[in-house]
Amino acid sequence: MKFKIVVDSCCYLTKEIKERFDISTVPLFIDVGDQHFIDDENLDREKLLEAMRNSTEVPKTASPGPLPFLNLFEKYENTFVVTLSKELSSSYQNAVLAKNILLEEAKDKFVKVFNSFSASVGETMIAYKIGELIEAKLGREEIIKKAEKYIEEMQTLFVLDSLDNLIKAGRMGKLKGQFASFLNIKPILAGTKEGTITLLDKARGSKNAIKKLIDKIGEVGNNLKDKVLGIAHCNDLERAEYIKKEAAKRYNFRDIIIVETAGISTVYANEGGVILAF
Repeated sequence: MKFKIVVDSCCYLTKEIKERFDISTVPLFIDVGDQHFIDDENLDREKLLEAMRNSTEVPKTASPGPLPFLNLFEKYENTFVVTLSKELSSSYQNAVLAKNILLEEAKDKFVKVFNSFSASVGETMIAYKIGELIEAKLGREEIIKKAEKYIEEMQTLFVLDSLDNLIKAGRMGKLKGQFASFLNIKPILAGTKEGTITLLDKARGSKNAIKKLIDKIGEVGNNLKDKVLGIAHCNDLERAEYIKKEAAKRYNFRDIIIVETAGISTVYANEGGVILAF
């Protein structure tokens, strides 16, 4: 049985992962002031970062509607879909709507939409896991069962070097955020089981925050020898490589991969942000 994997563009993919698992991406959209960006393979990330640096306005993001999902679903007999947490975006709801529209006309087709309960490299690791299950030639129901278990157990951790967009977006009180910035306090954040974001810890300075982030892997992770660690970075490959080296020394991951943030998570991670998923 041939399967197709579809993701939204908050899922970062290297060329190798995309080609290995034959993954197609549905783009989200970003507006910074009067500049409009489509989060696809043609996105100029440096231009996006520059626009954010020069704007006092909150960047606005928009999920794809049902139609781009539907156009892809119509092309394949069996499709697995991975989207942003439904608590963070309407991407999941629109993918489900596209599925329902499709199945009204084509009852012989199959579409399974997974709520990642995560974002960014969390989505990447779920798509990667589904790809491995397909390669293992498992059946549809077994793939769903194992993928859902993986999602339930997955951990997402991240450190933001800049709080600018959190302050602009009102997700951190302006005075509190400026105070944290003044004291060089860096939050260590985590995804919750409900698909939201929570403060896990904090540290003074970027170096201490990254060290604490690496410590947290051991505190929250289980059965690491069976897992792949995904590291996403926003314009800071050196930091990602450092995390990879330290994680490889301290933990027995099956593999460690590094990807760059695409547009949507670049908006929220901002320059220097790193996200881990495993």
